[in-house]
Amino acid sequence: MNQTVHSRRRTASSRSRGKETTRTNDPARTMANIMDVALVEFAEKGLAGARIDEIAAATQTSKRMIYYYFGSKEGLYLAVLEASYAAMRETEADLHLDDLAPPDALRRLVEFTFDHHFASEPYIRLVMAENMLRGQFLAQSDNIQQLNIPAISAIEKVYARGVAGGYFRKGLDPIDLHATISALTFFNVANRHTFGLIFKRDYADPKVAAKRREVIVETVLRYARI
Repeated sequence: MNQTVHSRRRTASSRSRGKETTRTNDPARTMANIMDVALVEFAEKGLAGARIDEIAAATQTSKRMIYYYFGSKEGLYLAVLEASYAAMRETEADLHLDDLAPPDALRRLVEFTFDHHFASEPYIRLVMAENMLRGQFLAQSDNIQQLNIPAISAIEKVYARGVAGGYFRKGLDPIDLHATISALTFFNVANRHTFGLIFKRDYADPKVAAKRREVIVETVLRYARI
């Protein structure tokens, strides 16, 4: 009987070591998994309310391993912030805006931003949480400025081509144009619950979203056009 118990314990211990080895042998995948879960945790509860214990349990890792990779809860939070911005910018770079006429390129950029935000409520909530903290953690990032340069550069190129081709009016600030796109698409997700309750309209509904998407696209294009 004792021999059977010891055998089971050895098997369980071996399985446990196997899981740990799998995780530690692929640190990039482990870190990505931790950040995916942490994104939801921080988005739902904010930095103060998020719990490393829950992130560890959901990722089948340990607090020790999370601290090993990220240093602290704050370090993990900043890593998630940077990764969230980086993911959006990387996808943005694949839009091939240079291959399109300026009005079509601007339309595609607005549509992409709307679609990204619509499908990424945790990202929106995370940015809202960081704004509640007055951007104190993004201010500590060495990468955030570089991450967002391509976004402004893309708009600058589209806008410059549009002005040169007689599509867009002169005198617009590309950063203001970026802010306008961000504001309209961000609000659609950030305020969907309160706005929807007040006006009895479900902004998460695909049909409602499609109409709102077109309104935002047309608003930006009319603003930029001659």
